[in-house]
Amino acid sequence: MREELIFELNSVYRDNFRTVGMRFGEGEKTCCIVGGIRGNEFQQMYVCSQLVKRLTLIESEGRLNFGKSVLIIPAVNPYSFNIQKRFWSTDNTDINRMFPGYNLGETTQRIAAAVFEAVKDYDYGIHLASNYIPGRFIPHVRLMHTGYTEPDTAAAFGLPYIVLREPRPYDTTTLNYNWQVWDTKAFTLFTKESERIDKESASIAVEATLNFLASIDVIDKTVTPPESAPLVFNEKGLVAVKSADCGIFERRVDAGDKVFAGDILAEITDPYTGQCRTSIKSPCNGIVFFAQSHPLAYSSAVLFKIIAVS
Repeated sequence: MREELIFELNSVYRDNFRTVGMRFGEGEKTCCIVGGIRGNEFQQMYVCSQLVKRLTLIESEGRLNFGKSVLIIPAVNPYSFNIQKRFWSTDNTDINRMFPGYNLGETTQRIAAAVFEAVKDYDYGIHLASNYIPGRFIPHVRLMHTGYTEPDTAAAFGLPYIVLREPRPYDTTTLNYNWQVWDTKAFTLFTKESERIDKESASIAVEATLNFLASIDVIDKTVTPPESAPLVFNEKGLVAVKSADCGIFERRVDAGDKVFAGDILAEITDPYTGQCRTSIKSPCNGIVFFAQSHPLAYSSAVLFKIIAVS
């Protein structure tokens, strides 16, 4: 393993801004894994750190196949990590809305340009991402449904769920979308958490990524076949459960839980009196795919997303 400097920005008042990557192997650019682009994606950075640890061991044991290389970038935006701010610390811009970047533009455009230049020529790309709504997900692989990356390829991760997302106009400036424009087969990997370390789901993501690397002949690893084929569905097919009231959000179920129509998913209580304002009930039988983790519920906000089953 060797460390590579992806981008550096001189700083007057503190240590320089640096985005660094860890490279394993030599030869063709086979797979690139990118972790925390936003400054609150601690879980994503942690997963990358565990992948670096595992691949260092695999490489030392001679199980990294000749002629293949892997690049891991644990944190694109270390300045925002340092101050626990989701977006760029000075102007609140989102680096994952700046790709493919512009090396003569604003700071976040320059960071995106340097990162994209380093990652754009890989055959496969994996982005460990978070959602704009704070909450917990079932670990899954998400594909931007451009037609270039197929669900059959995503099945190699061995995860039980593959979600297809139809691109929206604002998606055209994300890393995943631009990877695919430059002919990289791109995947987005979600674990349960973002702002907190969840070791159980992090371990699932690490094993899933290693399974994928084994499937494309990067590493020598025994892969246990999944018990069943993954469920592939379009994101639009999820049943969104919204709040009809506002107040303290007291969740009763978690991502991955089975629920039945009429089950109480959460209660919203008055922030001043503690009295229950409303009970949030499941509209269908299914599995909780997403559960909001914010302590407050806002009117008409999405609190849960459910995979409906008959």
